[in-house]
Amino acid sequence: MDGKRLELLKEAVPKLSRVAVLRNPANPFTTIAWKAMQPAAEALGLKLQPVDASSPNDLDRALTTIKAAHPDGLVFIVDRFLASYRAAIVQFVATNRLPGMFPYPEFAQEGGLMTYGPDYADLFRRTATYVDKILKGAKPGDLPIEQPTKFELVINVKTARALGLKIPQAVLIRADEVIR
Repeated sequence: MDGKRLELLKEAVPKLSRVAVLRNPANPFTTIAWKAMQPAAEALGLKLQPVDASSPNDLDRALTTIKAAHPDGLVFIVDRFLASYRAAIVQFVATNRLPGMFPYPEFAQEGGLMTYGPDYADLFRRTATYVDKILKGAKPGDLPIEQPTKFELVINVKTARALGLKIPQAVLIRADEVIR
């Protein structure tokens, strides 16, 4: 997923070369995501700058670090703690005219440039199947682990215009939602 997010951001912002990666080191998933991003970044010719935040004070420092580094874009690694500061992060990328790629559609709905991630409504519907099986006597440990099968790309073209970007048609036609 994180490699795909980098790829989509690079397609939307062809001049992209340096990307700040906002991540929470307290989240065990961060290490996995960071390692997965490396080959994708290399293949796309991108230089990644990790910026860590695991508390509100860390977030302020992280945003200051990003601003001082003047990256061409920002990618947000999945993390619910950091997502709780969505409004501040979206305001930061808008103020600093920074194209951002996020994992949750709410970021684009509030003014972030792009989001790509699992379709959470689909995941919730699929969860009902698991609950049904468990209520009918299946042991949870015997049920297979499923990966998401449906993903959503959301693009905020209003934000793109504010950033002076023209999202290529090839990217727009793949979007599940385009915010105008």
